[in-house]
Amino acid sequence: MPLLPDSVRLHRRRDLGLVAGAVFLLLLATLSVPLTGGRESAVASASTSRQPAPPAPPATGAAEAQAAPISAVLRVGMTVGDLERSIAFYRDVLGFEVVERCEQTGEALEHRTGVFGARTLSARLRLGQEQIELTQFLAPEGRPIPAEMRSNDRAFQHIAIAVTDIDRAYAHLRAHRVRHASSGPQTLPKTIPAAAGISAFYFKDPDGHVLEIIHFPPGKGDPRWQAPADSARIFLGIDHTAIVVADTDRSLRFYCDTLGLRIAGESENFGVEQEHLNNVFGARLRITALRAPSGPGVELLEYLAPADGHDYPSDSRANDLWQWQTTLVAPALDETARRLETARATRISPSIVTDPNGARALTVRDPDGHALLVTAP
Repeated sequence: MPLLPDSVRLHRRRDLGLVAGAVFLLLLATLSVPLTGGRESAVASASTSRQPAPPAPPATGAAEAQAAPISAVLRVGMTVGDLERSIAFYRDVLGFEVVERCEQTGEALEHRTGVFGARTLSARLRLGQEQIELTQFLAPEGRPIPAEMRSNDRAFQHIAIAVTDIDRAYAHLRAHRVRHASSGPQTLPKTIPAAAGISAFYFKDPDGHVLEIIHFPPGKGDPRWQAPADSARIFLGIDHTAIVVADTDRSLRFYCDTLGLRIAGESENFGVEQEHLNNVFGARLRITALRAPSGPGVELLEYLAPADGHDYPSDSRANDLWQWQTTLVAPALDETARRLETARATRISPSIVTDPNGARALTVRDPDGHALLVTAP
C-alpha cells in the first residue's frame, strides 16, 4: 500500500477525532435521559426490589393514554351455567354482595360476545373494593368445563381472594363442602424469597371454575390485606386474577408494550408446596405480577415444567363455561383499539361496539386466548 503524504494523514487523523468526539457526546446524551414508562423501566425496578411499585396516576387524556392505554382493571367475569346457583355460592359462601343484575339480547350483545342469537342473564357482585361479573347464556347454551382440564392448561384462569386467616377460611370452605383443587392449604417456603410465607388454597365453584384464597404475611401484598386474624370478616377482596401463558416474554409485549400495564413483581415458584397448590406434579412456574393504575392485578403463570399443558381451545366462544373475561378501562378507546390492531390481537368483536345505553367496548383475545373486554370509562 503506498504511503500517504503527511498532510493527508494529519487531516484524516483530525477528522477521525471529530467523529469519535461526536459519537461520545451523542452516547452521553442518550445515557443521561431517564427511562420513562414502558416495560424496560418496570423490569429494572422489579428485578431490583421485587416489591410492587407505587401505582401511576390514572390516564386523563390522549397523551397519557398513549403512554398507558389502560387506566384500570375494572372487574373479572366468568360464564356460568345457572346464575341463581352461582349468586348463592358467591354471596352465601364467600361474602360477595350483589350490586346489579340485568338481562340482555340484541345485535350489540351478539357483536360484543361473538355469539349469534345471544340472550344473557348477568349479575355484578362486589367483595371489598373489587367486582366480578357472572353471566349465564340463556341462548345459545355453551359447553361445560372439561373434567380433564388442569392448572397448567392455557385456558386456566382464576381469581385470588385475600383472607384474614388461611386456616379459618379453609375451615369455612370445608363446612360448605367446596370441591378441592389443591390437596389442602399450602405455605410457600423460604426457598422462594418473593413468595415466602404466603399461604394459599385452590378450590372450585359450582361450575368448576378454580378460585384461590390467599393470605399474605406482614410485609407482603397490598397493605389492605393486613387485617387482624380475629377480624369479623374472613374474605377481604380480590388481589389478582391469574392466567396461564405459554411464553411470558410474548405476553409482556402484549400487556406491557401494547396495553401499558407495569410489572409489579416476579418469582420462580417450585417445590412440593407449589405442586400440591396447583395439583400438578413437578410444577415449576415463572410468575410475573402486572398492575394497572387501579384494580386487581393480572398474574402471568408460565409453566416451565411440566410444559405439556393444552392450548386454549381454538373453537372457544363466550358461552362456554371455561370462558373468563377481564374488563379493562381504556380512556382513549379508539387509540387503544388501534394499538391492539397493530399488535394483531385476535378480535371477538368485529369492531368497537356501542350498546343501547351508549357504552362503547371491544372484546379481544390475548396471545394465549384469554378474553379481554376493553371499555371506555
